[in-house]
Amino acid sequence: MQESKNIVVGYDASVESGQAVRWAAKQAVLRSCGLHLVHCSLWPLLTHDLGPVPGVADSGLERSGEIALDEGLALAKDEAPALDIKTSLLYGWAPEHLLKLSAGEAMLVVGSRGIGGFMGLLVGSVSLEMAATASCPVAVIRADDHPEGPVVVAVDSSGSPAALKDACALAALTGAKLTIVHVQHAPAGFKLLRDPAEDSHPSTQALLDSVLHSARETTPGISIEGQLLTDTSIPRAILEAARGASITVVGTKGHGLIRGTIGSTAHAVLHHAKGPVLISRRRATPEDGEENRNPSLFKRPMVDGRSKVPDVRA
Repeated sequence: MQESKNIVVGYDASVESGQAVRWAAKQAVLRSCGLHLVHCSLWPLLTHDLGPVPGVADSGLERSGEIALDEGLALAKDEAPALDIKTSLLYGWAPEHLLKLSAGEAMLVVGSRGIGGFMGLLVGSVSLEMAATASCPVAVIRADDHPEGPVVVAVDSSGSPAALKDACALAALTGAKLTIVHVQHAPAGFKLLRDPAEDSHPSTQALLDSVLHSARETTPGISIEGQLLTDTSIPRAILEAARGASITVVGTKGHGLIRGTIGSTAHAVLHHAKGPVLISRRRATPEDGEENRNPSLFKRPMVDGRSKVPDVRA
């Protein structure tokens, strides 16, 4: 029997990563899968002095990492006491660890500005890199202000099958309404004089109808609606449609940080959405070149569900 996939969540003791842990724990319960909680530290790469300060309880860089991991574990258990939770305390650059640990898993969850977010822009460097390079869906969590809101998914001219599949799964798990949005791009200076439905091209409406039909077949019993929008800015239209959503789901056309990004629309939505965003990534093909991107990860051996500090002085 095939082992069920886990949800991997990164935690660095920031408020945003705490929100990510709670959201990930709820998803793991809904999916009846395990949760893998990961905390990464760069300190052993910067200093050899990891031990405690003599006479000071709970001091030292190694202990600070253990405390952070315990905090994340407490958050997850508070959200889901019976959840099967694995923890890893690792040394090295967080994106490399998260990329490797999440490969083949159900989902990777990160906070919007946690785990190195000070080096990034609106969503943080790690969140953006994971959205661009991971081989599984990536949820980037800000505030979870509308947990009862609809699941909103944006589809492009391809029908965005990966994004649609992920959105249908999220709606089915929670019973939320599913809103499928397709935006027709209008040139700058375009002024809409008639009803958007009248101005839409028949092929565009046919695309949306086809996607709606597929979603209704895949997810029976869920309320599903379609919105055909026209705007000079596709991301702006998606973000407006996603007001009050429990999560916004978008696909990606990118091939990672070396050969591209997540795509301009997904990038803009990820930066400006007020709530959780799911980037529907799937395992990259060998020609994408991502298999050879990752240097060694400074991974520590696991002992009793946790990893043990290596000797970095060699």
